[in-house]
Amino acid sequence: MCVIGVYIHGLKISYFLRPLWESPPKPFHDIPHYHHENASMESLCKLHGWGVREYPRRVYDAVLFSTEVELLTIRWQELYPYVTQFVLLESNSTFTGLPKPLVFASHRADDEFKFVEPRLTYGSVGGRFKKGEKNPFYEEAYQRVALDQLLRLAGITDDDLLIMSDVDEIPSRHTINLLSWCDDIPEILHLRLKNYLYSFEFPVDDKSWRASVHRYKTGKTKYAHYRQSDEILADSGWHCSFCFRRISEFVFKMKAYSHYDRVRFGHYLNPKRVQRVICNGDDLFDMIPEEYTFKDIIGKMGPIPHSYSAVHLPAYLLENAERYKFLLPGNCLRDKE
Repeated sequence: MCVIGVYIHGLKISYFLRPLWESPPKPFHDIPHYHHENASMESLCKLHGWGVREYPRRVYDAVLFSTEVELLTIRWQELYPYVTQFVLLESNSTFTGLPKPLVFASHRADDEFKFVEPRLTYGSVGGRFKKGEKNPFYEEAYQRVALDQLLRLAGITDDDLLIMSDVDEIPSRHTINLLSWCDDIPEILHLRLKNYLYSFEFPVDDKSWRASVHRYKTGKTKYAHYRQSDEILADSGWHCSFCFRRISEFVFKMKAYSHYDRVRFGHYLNPKRVQRVICNGDDLFDMIPEEYTFKDIIGKMGPIPHSYSAVHLPAYLLENAERYKFLLPGNCLRDKE
């Protein structure tokens, strides 16, 4: 029985004991973020210790796209006033090798994306996943190299601002406006985003750091999703993970996830269980929180507390609240298909 218990809960045990075998990463240098809609750009840049430019940098927003049509719409509407070119790459397979349709290609002509068409550079790439290959991160790295090539086709040049983040990591528009207008900003600057799970009803913490903004350098800047500098700008947007409209999308994402080993049992994918987990704010994979101290692990165990605040969220989301109500507090029930 003991052996069976270790087999069943081995992954959970290893996560709980993480503080014993893994040290926390080096802390970021947090840059305080100043903003008010009535403050001048000169004043805001000065507060950050930067100068102000005579004209803003061009801004490129580049993403690898899977299936998140709703979040992509909200992201592009949030950033539209300040982005020069939107660059999107999608593949006909997931990182774990599951075949999938070219979802954006099938939605490209929809009314909701017509506004972005004049500024869009789109590309698709065939999956290279080989049967028996164990590491989905190889496929992810291949797609990021392809995105580098697509950026060059889109016309990016030195000192243009490049946003590197997943679709569900959404910088706020005032953050991007600030960085486009200010001089002497770091060449690579990570963005600290507020973490949410399932919807904006479940705020987790403010520790999302993978999103970054780069002053592009030909031959040097490479699209990546790991830590690339020590500088991070506080309170720069939102990371809404597993924020889907349909239960089927949750199930697909769980199977397509780079950490598919976390789906330890078939019943984890049961639609009724998935719906129950969403409404409770529990963990889809029944995992221990990924933290580096026992204090933080214990502090995050159990369901995420519900929040009833919809303040300081993307404007387009609130302007279209009925359409996107599944992302707002009090609307945890999802469509089945």
